[in-house]
Order: sequence, then C-alpha cells, then structure tokens
Amino acid sequence: MRTLLVTGPGGSGRTTLAAATALEASLAGTRTLVLSADRGDSLGAALGVVTGDKPLAVSEFLTAWRPDASLGFRDDLLRFQEKATGALDLLGASRLEGEEMTPLPGAEELNLLRALRDAALSERFELVVVDLPAIPQALSLLALPEELRRYIRRLLPAERQAARALRPVLGRLAGVPMPAEWLYEAAGKWAGELAAVEAVLADPGTAVRIVAEPGPTGADAVRDARLGFALRRLPVEALVANRVLPDETGWLAAPVAQQRKVLDEWNADPVPHLGRDPRGLDDLHDLAVPPVTLPAHPVEWPVTEQDGVFVWTLPLPGAVRGELDLIRKGDELVVTVGQFRRIVPLPSALRRCTVEGASLRDGELRTRFVPDPQLWPKDR
Repeated sequence: MRTLLVTGPGGSGRTTLAAATALEASLAGTRTLVLSADRGDSLGAALGVVTGDKPLAVSEFLTAWRPDASLGFRDDLLRFQEKATGALDLLGASRLEGEEMTPLPGAEELNLLRALRDAALSERFELVVVDLPAIPQALSLLALPEELRRYIRRLLPAERQAARALRPVLGRLAGVPMPAEWLYEAAGKWAGELAAVEAVLADPGTAVRIVAEPGPTGADAVRDARLGFALRRLPVEALVANRVLPDETGWLAAPVAQQRKVLDEWNADPVPHLGRDPRGLDDLHDLAVPPVTLPAHPVEWPVTEQDGVFVWTLPLPGAVRGELDLIRKGDELVVTVGQFRRIVPLPSALRRCTVEGASLRDGELRTRFVPDPQLWPKDR
C-alpha cells in the first residue's frame, strides 16, 4: 500500500486537493481511499457527497472516510473505567456514562492515525490519501506515535517482574490497588497499535504532498514544512502551488507578479484558480492535479567513516545555525532546530562513540563521532 500525506498552511485548499488527488488516482484504476479528520465535512463538500464514520464508495475505485472520533474515544474510556473500578471507587470518583463523554482536543487527529493503521491492515486499498491538519499540527500528529511509544517504554518498562512481585505490598502502603496486569496488557496493546502506525509512516511507499498558495506567507510555511518533514525522515513527493492566477495586466497584475516571483523560486506543480470554490467531481477533475509519484526519493541519514572518524549526516534544508541545538543522552541524540525537536536513537556503531563536534553546511547537519576506547573493540 502507498500512503500520501497531504498538508499545507491553513486555508491553502489542502482538503480540496487531497480529494482531487484521490480522484485522479481512482480514475487511473487505482483502488484509493481518502481519509480526513475534519470535524466539519469539508471533504464531502469537495467531493459533492456526505462523508462520515462509515467508508463511503464515491465511485468504483474511490472511497471516502471521515472517522468519528467520539465513538472510539467513548469506547476506550469506558473500557478503562471498567478495568480501573477498584481504584476509582477507593478514590471516590464518580462514574461517567457514555452519553456524557465528548472527545478531547486532538481526538480527531488520533482517530485519523488509527484509521490509517486499519486501512493498511485491511489491504483493501492500493493508495491512501490522508487529508492532514495544517502543517504545524500535522507535524505534531506525525511525531505522536514515536513519542508515545517512548513514554510507554519509560513509564511501563517490559522488565516488570520485580514491580509485579512488590505490587501487593505497595498497594497496602498506598491504600489503593497498584496497577494490575491489565495496565501492562493495555500498554502492550497501545505500543502495538502505535508501532503499526509508525510502520506505515516509515514505509518507503509513504510520502508528503505540500499544498500552498504561492506568496510570502506560503513561502515561509513551505520552508518550515520541508525542514520539519526532513527531521522526521518523511520525503516530500511534490509541492503543489494552489490557486495560481492566469497572466493578467489589469487590477490583478500585482498579485499575479507576486505569485510569479514565488513560483520562480519553487519547483512546484501549479494548480489553477478556477474562479470559484471547487465542488463535485467535475470541478476536482478540472484542477488537473499532478499524478501521485510513489515511492518518493527517501530521506537518507548515512554514516560514513574516514580516518577513524564517523560522520552522521542529517539533511535539514533551511536550517539556521543559530537555531540548532544538539544534546547527546545515552544512546540517543536530541536534535532541536527552530521550532522542531526530535529524539533520535543513534545507529548501533555510534553508541560506542563520543561526539567530537558538529557542523551545518549546505542544508546538512554533520555530526562527528570518534570511538570510545573503553567501549570499542581493541583489535579494530
């Protein structure tokens, strides 16, 4: 299965172009699913149908799905409440009824990841087009599976035999039941679900399509997006310049000139402004969006060696030296660049090395490592 993640600045028309991209793929005979987490049915408005919690067949090869976050949230919370009955009763907590539960902020996006995982496991579709939130929220969402798995490993480690033996004693001292086996089982289930989402995101057939209007604001957003996705090792399949105006010598000459200036800087696929909001399959087809080209060129993080020094290269297009920070923590490297931050595990060979220095040149972060004599094999 191939996965295309569509995002862009707010108001750039990313939902419409996600729908148009999915439509064009389906017209080529590709079994395509388009997913959206939008609480309002902007996806359905673009397609000219009503989408909802059940996948809807829009045409022979096109299915649209807008999962209902409230259903999954309610079911998960009710199961947790049932499992934690003893502790909740001792704490005097009131029970929640299913009817009074409403999804928390961000539940729609989390449900979108779950739907993406389900689509991958179903093997029904050859292509899944995901209508992501705006760029900052999309990057946070795509980072979530990795970060949550890391938290689970730290808070509920697999090596729990000693804790299991001490649980009754600690429970008597605390006056409330300690986490029972179901908590570890739940953590294992969550970790498995998150790993499945991570596998989809890390698959060579997954890439990002950025949608933006050519202009100063769009240029800034695209620059940030390229940097953020590079840090997450997600390749950008295409940059689509939306709502491109035709050549004009009248009152539109100034905005047209502004668009042309940005388009000259971008290597983008232009999509014309129709003069109206696209509605329905005919309008989406008139947009003539570029075809999906997957797999995209992967984002490589190579390790090279020269004269006993290892160099780990991370492409970070648009990174600024003054906004870059590196911290080595055990077998991990904390990389902060501008508004983005990621904790990345070191390749196995570098875990036995110490950091000698780093440099940022031509959009690439090069971190130098030298073998630690106390950890490196003596005969090397």
